[in-house]
Amino acid sequence: MTTTTHSLGTIEHLDPTTLVIDVNVRPSAGIDPGFVQSIRENGVLVPVVASRDEQGNVLVRMGQRRTLGAREAGAASIPVYIVEGDDSTVERIIRQMAENDHRDGLTASDRAAAFQQLAFEGMSVTAIAKRTGTKAKEVKTAIAVAENPTAASAINEYPLTLDQAAVLIEFEDDEDTRDNLIATALGNPGQFAHAAQRARDDRARARAKAQKEAELAEAGWEILDRDRGYYETDLARLTELVTAEGERATVEHIENVEGRCVYVKVTWNGDIHPVYYIRDPKAAGLRKVNASGHTGGPMTDEQKAERRALIANNKAWASAETVRREWLTTFLARKTLPKDAAVVVATALTTEHTTVGHAVQNGNGRAHDLLGIERGLYGRDNLAPLVERTPAKAAHVTLAIVLGGIEDSIGKQTWRYPTERDALYFRRLAAWGYALSDVEQIVISTIDAKTTNVTTDQTDENNEE
Repeated sequence: MTTTTHSLGTIEHLDPTTLVIDVNVRPSAGIDPGFVQSIRENGVLVPVVASRDEQGNVLVRMGQRRTLGAREAGAASIPVYIVEGDDSTVERIIRQMAENDHRDGLTASDRAAAFQQLAFEGMSVTAIAKRTGTKAKEVKTAIAVAENPTAASAINEYPLTLDQAAVLIEFEDDEDTRDNLIATALGNPGQFAHAAQRARDDRARARAKAQKEAELAEAGWEILDRDRGYYETDLARLTELVTAEGERATVEHIENVEGRCVYVKVTWNGDIHPVYYIRDPKAAGLRKVNASGHTGGPMTDEQKAERRALIANNKAWASAETVRREWLTTFLARKTLPKDAAVVVATALTTEHTTVGHAVQNGNGRAHDLLGIERGLYGRDNLAPLVERTPAKAAHVTLAIVLGGIEDSIGKQTWRYPTERDALYFRRLAAWGYALSDVEQIVISTIDAKTTNVTTDQTDENNEE
């Protein structure tokens, strides 16, 4: 062992196997073969920082990765900078975070563990954020991830972001959904927000359905696992029944009759629509009439597939709408807008003047939502006061009015019947960094296909001439 004395401590060359790894922000040091080979060839060039306790043990404060790498490389000794004093755990963790971020970079798992340790030491989220130069929201998310076994395990096993791991907490009781979200995060991260929102919406619909079914079962209704087609005859649909006097049958006519059944339908937007049936209408004093207007037989496989696609895309659109508007809210909160924002506004005021004008006439409700501004009493517009208080926000408010108007003009019909203006809108959002969902991409793809067909037809006509 050799020793070099400095004013603040001493550098000693010590056997790395004799060093004690102290509390560190890296639960897993991430020692890769290349790092170990570098140590074999060049040794440890930067001393690790350590202190000596009362028993003479050398405790590594900073340099866990170098110490472990040296052990694996079989190094006989490494330079260790021994400092005196008893630094607090808080100060040590913060210094380690700064060091590692400048060297190999901390993983999301490392950061979560570090913030959790700081919280254990009594630091508030605000204090941690200030000392580490991190946004308070990220600190709060990291601590939540570290404290949740499901999220902590996932972020240790997979290269997830803190936000992605935090979403898994919502589905800790749903392994299939968690697996699907992890697969999306790893294979197609741009679609993670859409996949998460679809999972949330599916869960909300399932819960609403289960709650309604429980209420109806408690009231004595038989719960059906599927709806019946108009061509099926094992049950009589209530909407096709009348009383002996010819009046339309209602739920009240069968609510105490044996053989009453119900299928709980949940629409794409979460609305509950029970569909009522009865097994023996005659026993209930009812008779069937052909009121449905349905004249065809069973649906073909192609028709069934189209119906399934329609329902799935309507649900996907509702989920995408939530993600898109959350993204727009974050987008409009940026200090600087894209360079082409003014062009987009000017174009919209000419080509989309009816849409934007309609939104203005209705008080710019959507623009308020996108800017996170509460409307005043009786729906009073609060955008003008915002501009008056913060003139620099004028461009943001103008763009929000335009985007809000366009958002109000599109809906689940848009993916089925898109226009060129719809496609232009989604192309612009994509250019600004928004990750289009599959159903939103249909808008662009449909218009592109139409354009290609028109171009092909015109070319054919010219060739014929």
